[in-house]
Amino acid sequence: MGFVDRYIHALSASSLQDDARHSQAEPLLASALASAVPGDLGALLHRAKYAGTTAQDMTKAIAVRDHIEKELVEAIRNKDAGREADCRQALAGDATVIESGAAHLSQLLRLWTAEVMKRGRARRWVPENTAWDAQAAIKLYHQVAQHSLAHWLSGAAAPDLALAAGFVREHVLNMVSELHGIAGSHAARATAKLRATQA
Repeated sequence: MGFVDRYIHALSASSLQDDARHSQAEPLLASALASAVPGDLGALLHRAKYAGTTAQDMTKAIAVRDHIEKELVEAIRNKDAGREADCRQALAGDATVIESGAAHLSQLLRLWTAEVMKRGRARRWVPENTAWDAQAAIKLYHQVAQHSLAHWLSGAAAPDLALAAGFVREHVLNMVSELHGIAGSHAARATAKLRATQA
């Protein structure tokens, strides 16, 4: 079983006790310890892709929320106080999950955009000689960051990637490859941490 499989299994574990008989939390701890330097995106990427905070999961959560809101209206109409209380409690918890997921994705996108800007400037994707050039470059970096992260998180081509210009598409696919490299390096470091704890 590879690190990602163990990580996913740990996320769905019913108990995260960590003692001689229980070691389900070890992949989560190894992931945290595997961050090479402050700002390392590996742990954030794994959390976003495998811990249920992707945009798809948020879409599902919003659909469930809509259903619960309809049930709440029905419970109020039927004067079912118990069901109304259950619905209100579910909505309160669901709002926290949605807000947490959105904040996490926003943080990841912000950090990845900064990384794309750094890499794009180092590789001189576009000149930034004038204010107009700099503005166009920043727009390109943002576009590449958004498309590449969406592509990597979904595991398939983003629908609007096919519509992107060849220049943008080339950089997006290049950055998707970089994301695979970052996540792979993180998984390798985390696997080494797991082996060290089991030795």
